[in-house]
Amino acid sequence: MFWLTIALFIFIFQMATILIAEFRHPSKAVAWQLILFVFPVIGFVMYYFMAREFQRRRTVRKRRVVAEEARLQALRRCKLIHRASELGGGEFMHQHRLFHLLQNSAQFPITGCNQTVVLNNGEQTFDTILAAMKQAKHHIHLEYYTIRDDEVGRRFKAVMIEKANEGVQIRVIFDGLGSYELSSAYISDLQAAGIKVQCFLTPRIAFFEKRMNYRNHRKIVVVDGLTGFVGGINIGEEYLGRNKKLGYWRDTHLQITGDAVYSLQDVFTRDWWFTARERLSDQSYWPQHHCQEQKQVQIVSSGPDSSANAILECVFNGLAVANNRIYITTPYFIPDISILMALRTAALSGVDVRLIIPEVSDSKFVLYASLSYVEDMLTAGVRIYRYQKGFIHSKVIIIDKLFASVGTANMDMRSFFSNFELNALLFDEQTVDELAEQFHDDLRSCKELYLSEFEQRPRWQKLGEIAAHMLSPLL
Repeated sequence: MFWLTIALFIFIFQMATILIAEFRHPSKAVAWQLILFVFPVIGFVMYYFMAREFQRRRTVRKRRVVAEEARLQALRRCKLIHRASELGGGEFMHQHRLFHLLQNSAQFPITGCNQTVVLNNGEQTFDTILAAMKQAKHHIHLEYYTIRDDEVGRRFKAVMIEKANEGVQIRVIFDGLGSYELSSAYISDLQAAGIKVQCFLTPRIAFFEKRMNYRNHRKIVVVDGLTGFVGGINIGEEYLGRNKKLGYWRDTHLQITGDAVYSLQDVFTRDWWFTARERLSDQSYWPQHHCQEQKQVQIVSSGPDSSANAILECVFNGLAVANNRIYITTPYFIPDISILMALRTAALSGVDVRLIIPEVSDSKFVLYASLSYVEDMLTAGVRIYRYQKGFIHSKVIIIDKLFASVGTANMDMRSFFSNFELNALLFDEQTVDELAEQFHDDLRSCKELYLSEFEQRPRWQKLGEIAAHMLSPLL
């Protein structure tokens, strides 16, 4: 009886600790309680090492100071948008609340002197990025969640080594978990050429520093501080459709020149300081650009080092103000309660809400978690489509003609709360229309889900969805 009492006390203590620590995220608390119930003690050890609050750590507070210095460098060269009436084709005329939220919640301002090019597949994206890298004169900065030592990775390596031999400064950040298969020989070849390479939280370091659950999911390329890239595409052959299981890979990336590149540079320099403890504050990293186009772009970054969830706030408020259409493409649909409510409310209010998710996925469990939300969405009038041509990995959101978002963040709680992410908000009508046209083109390769048919899915699938749904806040 004595040892039973002690065991019960320890179990209650562990449950209470999780409840207190996660009181701001009830769904996450429930998921951890489930793990603790199934795996007593082991579940609490997992929680201790994987789910501690990142933003409270001293190193991250220092990281914010460096970010302020970099931001001042960027702002000096930006044409800033100060009024809602200056955005898009007049769609923002009466959206003062949304405009002020975008100004106040995002780390970077809305800039008005940019050129953007939408890239719709891996081959086009790789060719464009490599062409820009070959033109580099001063520096190349790359930051990726996944870098593979395959044919695509070796193409990037060859260009980096070539440019390093010409005297170009090259820095590379890769995520320790996303690039865990990257060979030491690949890294050594880069370093032998004078290229600086940093790993963002190796799994071993992240485990012992209790940051295992926080990954750098950003994809950034900055060339000479003048040309930047951001989007969903990492460095690997699967983005060319060479994965036998997934087949054709549909993705969306973005090339930017102009003001917004300074924001991309800012994010990279902060991440570089965090990993390498090297400050990149020299003026040469923020040169004067000569872009003449007037497209409006805002870079929105988020991560567990911030007290705010900027991407989530921007997405939620965009959904809340939509009057005509909400188009979303995402490989993982695991929204929190606020996004669910916003989508349901919009659909019930008559907004044309459409969602594209994969038919095949790189994670069966995550796919089941996504499907566990489908019935609720269909009941509210959200139209859901499953992509049939291969695997769709695009992360695109279109709100009326107000703005579109292209970036690294999925429509899931991991992207909103745990990962370091980066999105670009695009406000000019031409780009929004281009992305909407691409969305409709993707619909031609989709099969629409209907409630009556979806309700007939096998019982084993429903059980899998229930299990995945309960754990979805942790996925």
